[in-house]
Order: sequence, then structure tokens, then C-alpha cells
Amino acid sequence: MDMNMKKINVLKPKFRTKEILSEIEECLDRGWTGMGYKTELFEEAWKNYTNLPNAHFISSNTVGLHLALNIFKKKYNWEDGDEVITTPLTFISTNHAIKYENLTPVFADVDEYLCIDIDDFKKKITPKTKALIYVGIGGNCGDLQSIKYICEKHNIKLILDAAHMAGTSININHHGVALTNEHIGQHADVTVFSFQAVKNLPTADSGMICFKDSEDDKKARKLTWLGIDKDTFSRSSKGSYKWKYNVDELGFKYHGNSIMASIGLVQLKYLEEDNERRREIADLYDKHLKDLNGIKIVETNKWVYKSSRHLYQIRIINKDRDLVMDKLYNQNIFPGVHYIDNTNYDLYNEYKGTCPKAEQYSKELITLPIHLDISNEDITYITNNLKSIINE
Repeated sequence: MDMNMKKINVLKPKFRTKEILSEIEECLDRGWTGMGYKTELFEEAWKNYTNLPNAHFISSNTVGLHLALNIFKKKYNWEDGDEVITTPLTFISTNHAIKYENLTPVFADVDEYLCIDIDDFKKKITPKTKALIYVGIGGNCGDLQSIKYICEKHNIKLILDAAHMAGTSININHHGVALTNEHIGQHADVTVFSFQAVKNLPTADSGMICFKDSEDDKKARKLTWLGIDKDTFSRSSKGSYKWKYNVDELGFKYHGNSIMASIGLVQLKYLEEDNERRREIADLYDKHLKDLNGIKIVETNKWVYKSSRHLYQIRIINKDRDLVMDKLYNQNIFPGVHYIDNTNYDLYNEYKGTCPKAEQYSKELITLPIHLDISNEDITYITNNLKSIINE
């Protein structure tokens, strides 16, 4: 391997540094880096972009998933041990959030788009099922429309883990009304986005929780600030500082801050442009790999109008996936795996064998490099090496 070769990593953020520093400078000059100020501006900008009715800026997607379950559990009187259907093919934080609230994860298998399989979802519903966490892997949406109808029929709360879906829009028929180019999240009871360091809208780490019900949004704002009934920014921005407040329930320190929001405000301006480039990269991969025996491309579901294309995933068929990855590493190409089947982890090992497709796909999946620093020439280099390895 030539050590002078360019290293092509699977994911890499792009920051508009000068613009971001200018936004952050305003915070520093004002002396306000915490919640409020830029966080409020970012929330409004996100609502305008997505057309979602509510948006609360938080410190990560993970805390948002926990917060959603915490609020729903108290609101609807769920009991410890009640069930939340979820996927084993996700980042581990999705399923940790269920355990944080002493709820029971029930794993449903996945479909060809790596989203929850609708038939297995229906099989896993019991009288104890209270919620579904639905993960849109790589920007895909699966058969989310049908999933929503089943949730409504069984009074199951739909929690959309949209960590990969900033900028994904879909075509959907909602109760007989055709909705075209609708940003993801309109149909869920709550949608949680990630703005972690390598996501499509990268900050250092943060997220957005978007409840359908404004009362849930109000509750979230209180709970993310330790249960305090007035946030510091609103108490200090209306004349003299109002130091009195009440704390009537146990909350968390989950709120976002103005430094992260400053980064997010700038990054949001370029999200559509950046996602368009990601789709161009995916189209080039499709062109190069469509006739290659030994791999199967994870396709975009028909309901997707525009995918965020956070990931470009393939499955290695009838070959050693790990060996393929090692040989790509030797050419300074560093793909990833999204994800390890969570039932392989000791914490969830009791569920092993319940989702055979997810278990098999987890052994086959490779995420090829996809980010804004990749050139068309890089894609040719990656795919030529992949073809050579597969054909050996």
C-alpha cells in the first residue's frame, strides 16, 4: 500500500468554517452560549424547513429517544416491562433508550431496505406493545405509510428515529390525501433527528425532537432543563433577571446550546445542496456497480421522493465480507458497517435468533464512502477496486 495515497473514509463532515465562526462570535460577544438565543433561532429554522409543527433543540438524538419514551410512559401510564418494538439493525443508542425507561425491547426483522419488515412487525404486536421505534437506515423510509396505519389501529405510539433522515422527503397517501415531497416526520407521534459530527447536517453533537402534540413539546422543554419551569434565557431577556422558578418533577440536562445551534444554523442553509451531491454520488455508485455479480445494492424505497443519502450500502453475497473490507483497507479505502445486529451484543443476546434476515444482512453489509469530499474520480477508484476484489 502506498502511504502517500489519499485516505478515503466512509464518512466525513463538511463545515462552512468562516460562516460558522461568525455565528459563534455573536454568541461570545453577547456572552450567551447556552440554551436560548441561537437555539430558538435554529428551532424556528428547522420548523420552516421541515414544516413540522414543533421542534426542540437537544444535545443528541439519543437523549431525544429517551425523552420521548419517558414522556409517553408517564402520559399514557405504561408500566415497567411494557414492550417497545424496535429493530436490531441500528446504532445501539436506539435500543438503549428503551432500557433506560425499564421497558422491554421486542426486535422485529427488517426488509430489503433495512427498515422494519411490516409482516414481522404485525407478528410481534401483543397486548403489552405500547410503542414502535422505526429507524430510517441511510435515509430510507421503508413502508412507513403502512406502518403508520398499523400503529393507529393498535394504539401504538410511532417514534421515528430519523438520525439519518435530515432532508429525506417522501411521497405518501395519508388518509386518502396524496402528499408529495413531504419532509419525513409528519405522520409520526414524535420524530428525532441527529446532528452528530458525521451526519448530513453536522455539528459537534446535537439533535432535534419534534413532537406532533404541542403539549408534549412543552413538556419536553421543561424536562430537558432538569424539570425547571422557566429557562434561563427567557428569565434574563425580559428586563431584570427573574431568579425565582419552580421544580415540580424530575428532569434531565438534555437541552442544546447556542454554540451547537450556531453551527446548525449555517449547516442547514446548505443541507439541500449537500444532499443533492450525496444523491449524485449514490447514482454514480449505482452506475458502476449495477451489473456486478457478488453484491446486492440496498435500494431506495419507492416512497422516497428525495433521500438524504446518509449512507450508500451494499451487501456482499456468498463471499467473506470482512475479507473484502480488509482488501479495500489495503487500498486506503475505509468503508463501514451499518450495523452490527444488536442481538450479537451481550446486553441483547437473549434475543438472538429472533430476526434471521437482520442477522444475515449484518454479516453482508458494507457502507461505501459517501461524503462531500469524495470526487467522481474517487468513486471510480473505489468501484474499480471493489470489482477487482469481488472478481478474484
